[in-house]
Amino acid sequence: MFLRNGLEPWHLLIVAIVVIVMFGSKKLPDTARSLGKSLRILKSEARAMKSDDAQAAAPDAAPARPTSEGGATAPR
Repeated sequence: MFLRNGLEPWHLLIVAIVVIVMFGSKKLPDTARSLGKSLRILKSEARAMKSDDAQAAAPDAAPARPTSEGGATAPR
């Protein structure tokens, strides 16, 4: 049983066949490639948001150090 009272493997097979018939085999690789790129972008943005939250939550973070030109740099 795949999911209780839900989708079983043969349901997924039927859905896959319907998708292939609707979109055709020529567009499926491009669609999968685009979906993969979108998921990678989403994952990288989620990681960036987590790291931003972690930096904002750490009040003991080292303050920015000035450079020789008088500007501020990011803490190391």
